[in-house]
Amino acid sequence: MEKSKSKVILITGGQRSGKSTLSERLALEYSDSPVYIATAQVRDNEFEERVRLHRRRRGPQWTTFEETLRPDSLNLTGRTVLLDCVTMWATNMFFHLQEDTRAALEKLKFYFDTLVSRPGVYILVSNEIGSGGIAPNAMQRAFTDLQGWFNQYIAARADEVYLTVAGIPMKLK
Repeated sequence: MEKSKSKVILITGGQRSGKSTLSERLALEYSDSPVYIATAQVRDNEFEERVRLHRRRRGPQWTTFEETLRPDSLNLTGRTVLLDCVTMWATNMFFHLQEDTRAALEKLKFYFDTLVSRPGVYILVSNEIGSGGIAPNAMQRAFTDLQGWFNQYIAARADEVYLTVAGIPMKLK
């Protein structure tokens, strides 16, 4: 990869499908000292334990930043960056903008474009939340639409796209 270009990799799939393990392995193939952007907001003990296990699995070679809305605000030019996850990022933006799906999508697209416009390798982990059927309430449906549209936007711009199912990665693009 040329130093002046970026490479974008999207890894998507269901919960516990192997996305994080695959993304971490890929990041270490590109760099001995990758960056991890954590987008989640820890709100309960169970999730705090998940975060702790993820950190321990990654090890000391990783630099971790917690950024819930503006990952593009970090100066990571030339680095290998793993953003985990797009779904939490979109959730944060959705609620930050009072569940305004259109406004959230536009902000997410802009911040994504700004982030990946800088040279580096960008690995983004996302969820396929729309695979499970139609949500029972309007807010859930609006968020599922946002997530699906943002996944499509990222995938269209990605150099590689993987779908993980039952721990098996399938390269789609």
